[in-house]
Parts: sequence; C-alpha cells; structure tokens
Amino acid sequence: MKHENSLRSANWFARDGKDGFIYRAWLKKQGIPSHELEGKPVIGICNTWSELTPCNSHFRELAEAVKRGVLEAGGYPLEFPVMSLGETLIKPTAMLYRNLVSMDVEESIRANPIDGVVLLCGCDKTTPALVMGACSVNIPTIVVSGGAMLTGRHRGHSIGTSDIWRFSDDVRAGRMTNEELAMAEAGMCRSDGHCAVMGTASTMACMVESLGLSLPQNAAIPAPDAARKVLAQLSGSEIVKMVRENRRLTDILTREAFENAIRVNAAIGGSTNFVIHLLAIAGRIGIELNLQDMDTFSANIPLIANLQPSGSYFMEDLYYAGGLPAVINALLEHLHKDCITANGKTIGANYANAVSYNKEVISSLDDPFNAVSGIVVLKGNICEQGAVIKPSAASPHLMQHTGKAIVFEDIDDYKKRIDDPALDVDENSVLVLKNVGPKGYPGMPEVGNLGLPAKLLAKGITDMVRISDGRMSGTGFGTVVLHISPEAAAGGNLAILRDGDVITLDVHQRRLEAAISPEEIARRKAAWKPLYPQSTRGYVQLYQQHVEQAHLGADLDFLKGSSGSEVTRDSH
Repeated sequence: MKHENSLRSANWFARDGKDGFIYRAWLKKQGIPSHELEGKPVIGICNTWSELTPCNSHFRELAEAVKRGVLEAGGYPLEFPVMSLGETLIKPTAMLYRNLVSMDVEESIRANPIDGVVLLCGCDKTTPALVMGACSVNIPTIVVSGGAMLTGRHRGHSIGTSDIWRFSDDVRAGRMTNEELAMAEAGMCRSDGHCAVMGTASTMACMVESLGLSLPQNAAIPAPDAARKVLAQLSGSEIVKMVRENRRLTDILTREAFENAIRVNAAIGGSTNFVIHLLAIAGRIGIELNLQDMDTFSANIPLIANLQPSGSYFMEDLYYAGGLPAVINALLEHLHKDCITANGKTIGANYANAVSYNKEVISSLDDPFNAVSGIVVLKGNICEQGAVIKPSAASPHLMQHTGKAIVFEDIDDYKKRIDDPALDVDENSVLVLKNVGPKGYPGMPEVGNLGLPAKLLAKGITDMVRISDGRMSGTGFGTVVLHISPEAAAGGNLAILRDGDVITLDVHQRRLEAAISPEEIARRKAAWKPLYPQSTRGYVQLYQQHVEQAHLGADLDFLKGSSGSEVTRDSH
C-alpha cells in the first residue's frame, strides 16, 4: 500500500508556507477543511455533462453516486468539467474535436492535485477522448459509462438509431411521409442515455470494459436502471483502492488487453469507429498496434451478439441477457485471461461465471448468430495504407463486386447530384465520395454510408458498394468501405478516381482495386491539386496541419505518447 506522503496531492496540500496556504485556503472557501485533504486520496471526477450533449444529460446524478463511493472508501472527491462532445448536435463533426477534448482532459488531470480519476463518458467521442487524455498522464483511472437509453417504440415496434437510415431512405423513396417521420422521432429517445443499438457509444463502453478499464457490467446497464448508479458508487470506491495499490493505466493497458478488445469487438459487431479510437489510445499509452491487427485478431471470432445494426436486438436486451460479461465468458478460450483489470482481478476471474440468459441475444462460439464478423482491412491501389469494412453489416451479394465508379468530389457535390434523375447510375455502380477524411472535411465525419440515389430506392434497391475516406456512424449499415488512407485531401490515390473507373471490391481477398495502370495513376497525380477547405486560424488550422491519417488513429502527431503526471513548478 502506498504511504500517504507518496500521494500526488500531497505535493499541493501537505506543503508549508505560502504555497500550502494558497492551495488549502481556496478549498476552505468551498467548505472543505484541511483535514479532509490530509492523507486521503483526492479523486478527480472528470465529467462530460452538458445540455449540448443529450446522451450525457444524466451525468450530474451519476457523479453524485461516484462521490458516495469515493467517500465510503476514504477518499475525497473533486469534480471537474471538460469540453463535452454531443454527437447529435456538433458541426461539422464531433470527431474534429476528439483530440481537443483529449488535450483538455490531459492537462486538467496533470495540472491539478488529483491522485486518481473517474472518467464519466457516454456519447461517442467522449469515451476515447477521455481515455486518450488520461493515458498521457497515467495515474490510476477508472471509467464509468453513462449507459444506453431504453429501446425506442413506434407503432408497436422496437426502434433505435439504426432505423434513422431506413426511415430516411423511405422518405426519399416516397414510402414514408414527413408526418410519419415526425411520429417516429417522438418515440426514438425515451430516456436518458446514448443510442440504444450497438453504435459507437455502446461499442466504446464495451471497449473500455473489455480493456479492463471499468468494473464488470459497465458496458450494458441501461442509463435509467438503478444498477447504473450502484455501479457508479462501486467505481468510486474502487478508484480509491486503485490509488492505494498504485494500479495505473500502464498496468492495465497491455498489448494483450488490446488484443482482447479487438476480439470482443468482433463478437459484438462493434462499430468501425472502434478501429480509429483504439489505435489512438494505443498511441497514447505506447503500445504498438496497427491497422492490420484489427483484422488479424478478429478473423476467427464469430458474431455472437444479435444486436442492431448487424442483428435484431438492442442494448437493453443485451443487459437482460447477461451483458458484456456473458459475451466475454463465451470468448474466454480466445482471450488473454491473465490481463489485469481495474479491480485488480484478471479478465478470467472477473468473467468465469458469467452466463447468457437468452441465446437469441447472446449465442455461443459453437452456434453463433453469424459466422461473419469483425473488421476486415482492405488494401489496394486506391487505399495504399488501408481501408476498413464491417462484413456483418454488409450485403453478402456485394462482398465480391465490380462496378463503374460514380465519383463525388466532396459532400456538397454529392448532395447536389445524388438525386438528379439524369445521374448515370445503376445498382451495379460504386459510389465514391472524396475529401471527407481528417484533413478534407475537416474532421472525418460520419457520412460514409451514403444515401442511395432516389431513383434506385424507388426501384427497391437497398444497398450498393460505397467507398470514402470518411467514417460511418456505428448505427449505420451497408456494404460501405471506410477510412480510406491516405485520404484524398492528403494526395492519396482516392483523389484521382474519375467517373467510369472500374472498381473491384473483394472482401474475402482483402482487396479494393481500381482498374487503372500505375502509369495512368502517375499521370493523374501529376495534374492533381488539393480540393478542400483549408482553415487559416485557430484549432482547426492546427488540426489540419498535424492530424495523422486514419490508419494511424487520426490523433495529432504531437500528442502521441505521454508527458506523465509530474509537475515540478508552483503557480506562485
């Protein structure tokens, strides 16, 4: 056990003279007497509550539950805010600001008298941003996710965020009126919490649990369930123990833990955004991880969680069926069971006795819901550094496909022409969207699952091959190739594709190729000029100048690695 004088907060509160006076006196202003800070671990509660982040709107109450746990275990909680990213409201995309939030978190932790930290996160980018920031400081850390909302209801049917894409296509095809769409809207979000499907938010909650950064059952407890507050209180107690035992992120986030997370993500049909966030986290904690690992370690793992968008059920159903513990238990033979988790126990010990209570929702390796799962990494002459596709959300008949390209230079070009009756497109075409990558948009938005041309929707076509350097919402689906790297704005070969180029997708062979000779590629690239908005000031300019490509995690190049937790100079 750590001696009290080794507490990081003692460098503030155990001081003599004016420095100690200042550090203690201004906390007394809040009614905190000095003895509360003597020998007790000070626990920071990093809160992403915001009325502009509806998914995290219940975090004030959740923070109170964490505080009870901290106090119960003999620590002292101090809550602090950081920038919050509301996926549903922020323009041009929350992903543009993930790295900015990580900087906010990192510096807030490092600069303040905190011995351990509880990360309160829920909406898509809040989880990786907070974990990335904490990794660069590396003090004891535990994650408490906000939980998914209750399953939506519309006209007697269960609905979730994945249905938005179906409703949109129905409206554009004339099968659904705007009035009917408004009725569905009213039934979508029935409670606190993030998306009710296995979208990116739920994928991130599963990611942190499978990495060992949270207590068991963190991923799937619905936001309004009382068990969510119980888990928050238990997490508050656990972080105090973590500080006393000096269990830090580097003890938990080993190479083996990352491999476990990749396998679990395959089994749940997790979002393709998992790839870009896990790579960024690995870069912060100093673990060698690459894009190919996402394919390698998920290749033999079937889909055993029957959840939208790859299946039928919802996060609420996953919890009732046994939650992520039941999924992990089913995978134990494929996992590194000795990996240490936040509570000091191994993955094997935490999940050895977990049970699936509903085989329709959580099946088994012997009888999986779908043998096709995971993230497939594609290579070829239009994705030199790679691209990704999620086969479980794609159409089997399009997994090997050749068609002529319909090329959109940017999102505005797409919106202008996609529903033009004169567009020379049929169901065999390949829709190509450029300049929606990290630099090009900027921020790499979730526009990769392009809506199909209205005239094809009217014919009953529901899927086509679509490729881009952007991302797709974890709630989305379709035969969609994403994260093409290098992006068009960075001069990747995607930039020189033209209408009529013949493109072949072969998921089994891991290939994405255009029938263009190397000589023709060179000729086109010699004449190519960048075509994307370039910012001239502020954070966006900094982002465009320093953001890495998707296959590296799209972090800022100067944020890779760690600066540690030590601060030697005082402020007065």
